[in-house]
Amino acid sequence: MSNIINNIDLDKIQKTIESGRKDPQFLKKPVKLDGEWNFDIEKGYQFKTELAYEKGKEVIEVDSPSFLGGNGNRLGPMGYCIVGITSCFLTTFMSILSSHGVKLKKLRINAECNVNFAKTFDISDEPITEGINFEIDVGKNEEEGNDTPDEKELQKMITMAEERCPAIYSMSHIIKVNAKLK
Repeated sequence: MSNIINNIDLDKIQKTIESGRKDPQFLKKPVKLDGEWNFDIEKGYQFKTELAYEKGKEVIEVDSPSFLGGNGNRLGPMGYCIVGITSCFLTTFMSILSSHGVKLKKLRINAECNVNFAKTFDISDEPITEGINFEIDVGKNEEEGNDTPDEKELQKMITMAEERCPAIYSMSHIIKVNAKLK
């Protein structure tokens, strides 16, 4: 029987940690995509890709908002960035809570990121974003009778999630991009 708390399988995480300690290369997982720009405005998107995951594939269509030259028919690139960073942060946070035995009955998040497109349009060299704000609503499961952490302990776990989240790291550190013609 697996040790699952908050829809996080702690046994699987433990096996991953053990494998990573034996072989650090085990923890390096590639994310690959092959995408194509769409030139047919009637299809309603500008970019399409198919990403594979463990048990299937997902087709993703992206369309920029109209003020960026798209038609706003699909989620735009920055929307996907915010979804990615938010879901990655929540997964990291829930993994930390679960590994500390904290069971929740509710977890909701509101995320907001103001994007400044001045640099995109070569109007000024202002930062594209000044960050992302998360408002987290944690519903503690008092029915279980476990000791749920107080707000100070929960804040420590949020800080741990901020430090360990791969998406936050990727957004806060320079990622080397090597773009070349094929």
